[in-house]
Amino acid sequence: MALDLASALNDLQTKRPLVHHITNAVTINDCANITLCIGAAPVMAEAPEEVAEMVAMAVALVLNIGTLSKAQISSMLIAGRAANDLGVPVILDPVGAGATRLRTESAHHLLTELQIAVVKGNAGEIGLLAGAAGRVRGVDSAGLDGDPVAICKSLVDAYSCVVAMSGPTDIVTDGDRVVLIANGDPLMGSVSGTGCMVSSLAGAFAAGSQDLVCSTTAALAAFGLAGENAARQASGPSSFKVALFDEVAALTPSLLAGGARIQVL
Repeated sequence: MALDLASALNDLQTKRPLVHHITNAVTINDCANITLCIGAAPVMAEAPEEVAEMVAMAVALVLNIGTLSKAQISSMLIAGRAANDLGVPVILDPVGAGATRLRTESAHHLLTELQIAVVKGNAGEIGLLAGAAGRVRGVDSAGLDGDPVAICKSLVDAYSCVVAMSGPTDIVTDGDRVVLIANGDPLMGSVSGTGCMVSSLAGAFAAGSQDLVCSTTAALAAFGLAGENAARQASGPSSFKVALFDEVAALTPSLLAGGARIQVL
């Protein structure tokens, strides 16, 4: 079945959904700005006293454990339960799962206690959570042993979610459909926070979406396409990052549909 990425972006830009983040302190400003660039509205709130109230105003919730603490996980659980009760999709970015016991246990705890709509991670993180031989160094993937599509599907089976594995070729699957996304540029690995920004885009596209495979594919393809366009202008990592925000902001439904390099298996 064809994926209508143009309509996904048009719907997002028309509705300008509010996306609630409990996210990585290192990349929080980048996540807020990339959410604005794609056409959504960000809010970054993690105080336990307000997260449930904030979720009630939002149309998606993004949880990112990049700089986690026990207090933050507690806020994520409060927000996630409220989101589940309200039918608000929850996107989980299990940054660094597998690097330390706290990160690994926290990611599994969130997956067990909440109904996560989309899990977006690198190969090492997804592999580790799926029980495969994923390897993580710090918060970066250090490799994966086994068939990545099969590993993604096993995580889908375990937690009934859409899984997105980032890499040279991104993979998005709900267990039935598998989408390969070839957009991107090596310069995207030269600046911190690109993975976190993709999760923010996944939240923006997921808001109100009836097809999370399509919305997640649109998010990864949009970011990869913007990265390709930014790389043509950049002289190094700093200029690339500036151009990346500009190119995300410049995306239109027709540009996304024409530039996305996807294969539906």
